[in-house]
Amino acid sequence: MSRLLRLFAICMLFVGSLAGAQQAPLRVGSTATGIPFTFLDTKTNQISGVMVDLMREIAKDQAFAVDINPMAWSALIASLQSSKIDIIAAAMYITPARLEVVDFSDPIYTYGDGLFVAAKDSKDYKGYDDLKGEVVGVQIGTAYVKPMQESGKFKEVKVYDTIPDIMRDVNLGRIKAGVGDYPIVAYHLSQSTFPETRLAKNYKAAVVGSVGIAVRKGDKATLDKINAALRKFKTDGTLDRILGHWNLK
Repeated sequence: MSRLLRLFAICMLFVGSLAGAQQAPLRVGSTATGIPFTFLDTKTNQISGVMVDLMREIAKDQAFAVDINPMAWSALIASLQSSKIDIIAAAMYITPARLEVVDFSDPIYTYGDGLFVAAKDSKDYKGYDDLKGEVVGVQIGTAYVKPMQESGKFKEVKVYDTIPDIMRDVNLGRIKAGVGDYPIVAYHLSQSTFPETRLAKNYKAAVVGSVGIAVRKGDKATLDKINAALRKFKTDGTLDRILGHWNLK
């Protein structure tokens, strides 16, 4: 009997080890339009970019698997809260409002908003005051929406799903200017995707923030793993290497 019990115990340990080895990957939500942070690479039909590269390095360092899921920016936090995904890896600012509903990793990269206008528009835009009474555009769910709406400077603040959507309306003359994450705006324009649009070089960012990786409120286990890897990467050069690859150093 004791021999049978020992065999049973060994079998259970084996099954347990297999279950651990086959643990389901953590589902990561990323957007397809946030180049160079996250975007759909049409050559591979996979989500790519800074945050994706970083998330995969974190998973490798902390010995867990990830499944990258493309989704709309506006759906990220709701999907995290409803457990459709486990992690958000995108160009998402760490803000007080978001910290009320999700937990963020240590800061990863800091930047502000960028302003873009039609290339034929030669005015030197430095801030909201230079657009007083104009119709402007901003991406839904970003940290720029509320400050623009509450500034009282604009005739109308139109909210769009993506930055390319805003750029198209700038090109068509439907709005005077658009605001978005500076690195994303600059990357789009550097690729000559919208040759009739230019970056307002002397514009001073109205909102500056740091991006982080988000997890569900109270998911300390996942957050601790992410932060452990990030702190290691900040000292061993891994983070600088990833940022440099996407021209963000």
